[in-house]
Amino acid sequence: MKPVLSTRGLSKFFGAFQANKDISLDFLPGARHALIGPNGAGKTTFINLLTGVLPPTSGRVMLGAEDITDVPQHRRVKKGITRTFQINTLFPGLTVLESVVLAIAEREGRAGICHQTVAAQRHAVDEAQALLGRLRLADQAASLTRSLAYGKQRLVEIALALATRPTILLLDEPAAGIPAAESAELFGVIAALPHEVTVVFIEHDMNLVFRFADRISVLVGGAILVEGTPAEIASDPRVKEVYLGEAQHD
Repeated sequence: MKPVLSTRGLSKFFGAFQANKDISLDFLPGARHALIGPNGAGKTTFINLLTGVLPPTSGRVMLGAEDITDVPQHRRVKKGITRTFQINTLFPGLTVLESVVLAIAEREGRAGICHQTVAAQRHAVDEAQALLGRLRLADQAASLTRSLAYGKQRLVEIALALATRPTILLLDEPAAGIPAAESAELFGVIAALPHEVTVVFIEHDMNLVFRFADRISVLVGGAILVEGTPAEIASDPRVKEVYLGEAQHD
C-alpha cells in the first residue's frame, strides 16, 4: 500500500536549536496514526511542517507522489490536508448546523452566502446534517456553538474540518481539557470516521492512544525513536525507558 502522506529527511532548526531531526515517516491510507513523546519532543513542530505552517530547514513532504514541501498552507487544505487548529475559531453566535453549512459554502467558494438563510442552501444543509449525524451531533444541530460543553465544541471543530472533505485529518491533542468520559466518546467518533480519511493525531493520554491508534510513532528529542503497531510500541524497552515507564504496561 502506497502512503498517502510521507516525509523524507524532514528537519527544522530554530537558530541553533533543532526541533525536528531527519524525520522520514509514511502515513498509509485510512490509518489512525498517533504521534507520541515527552513534552518538547517536536510533535507539534512536525505537524506544523506537514500543514505548511512552518517551512522545513531541510527534507521533503510528499502528498502521494507530489512534492508539496513548498506548497503554502491554504493550498494544502485544498489538496485535502486539514488540521483542526487551522479552523478552530467557532461561530459562537451561530447554531452548530449553520456553522457547518458555512464551512461547506467556503469549500465550494461560496463564502458570501452569509446574507442568505440556511434554508436556501438545501444541498449544503443536507450534507451538514449527514455530517453531524456521523459525529453524533445531530441532537445539537439547533444549539448555539457557544452553549455547548467543551467536548462537544471539539467535535464541532472536527465537523468543520471534515466539511473541507479532507483525505488527511491532523489533530493536535484533540482530547486536551476534556473530561475522561467525553474524551473516550470523542475518540470513538474519530475512530469511526470513514477510512478514506487518514487521521494523524498527537495525544498524551496513553489509554486513548493504545485504544484507538493502529500505528504509533514515538518522537524523542525531535527525532523518531521507534515506529510500529501499538503492541510493538507497548513492548519496546526503549519506549518504556524514555516515556511510558516500566510499570505502565508490565
